[in-house]
Amino acid sequence: MIRIGNLAIAAIAGLAMSLLIAPTAQAQMDDQVRPQARKSYRVSKPKPPSRQTQASRQKDDQTSKHDRKSDQKLALVTKPTEIARKPHQLLLQVNSNEPAMMNLALNNATNVAQYYRDLGEDVSIEVVTFGPGLHMLRDDTSPVKARIEGLAMSNPEISFKACGNTKENMRKAENKDISLIPQATIVKSGVVRVMELQEQGWTYVKL
Repeated sequence: MIRIGNLAIAAIAGLAMSLLIAPTAQAQMDDQVRPQARKSYRVSKPKPPSRQTQASRQKDDQTSKHDRKSDQKLALVTKPTEIARKPHQLLLQVNSNEPAMMNLALNNATNVAQYYRDLGEDVSIEVVTFGPGLHMLRDDTSPVKARIEGLAMSNPEISFKACGNTKENMRKAENKDISLIPQATIVKSGVVRVMELQEQGWTYVKL
């Protein structure tokens, strides 16, 4: 009887110990699994965008739209059909009685006229004479009268202006009327004519 009682007591004690150890082991296993689960959750959970990031994206979108509008405006402005072409206008001044200078002026005028004619572009060329240069357009003293006559027929874009003040001074000095070639047009003052054409944007060349 005593042995049976001891065995029963030992069995009860063993069962009690197993009941106490089992929850502890289960708790340790749960503690090992829970951090891993929490860690996995942290990795897979996406972070919401910050306010600063959203503002930066909105600013980039606005900048991109502004750039596209600027590019469209620039494309419209720079269309070849809308570009205003500046007219070609050449002013040649002759105030010397030297035939070489007169021929040089005619050479330049002819070359420029031919250059733009080949390009299919319009050009206006004006030869302004005053002082001793008026002899270029005088009917009785011009050394290039024949050349001007032929040049005027083939190059209507070239015109010739004679200073009225110089013509009047020569009339007084020589005591006779001063006749000009048919291709010449009188202006009040040759110097004023040069100045006014420059103010209008003509390219000025003094010989």
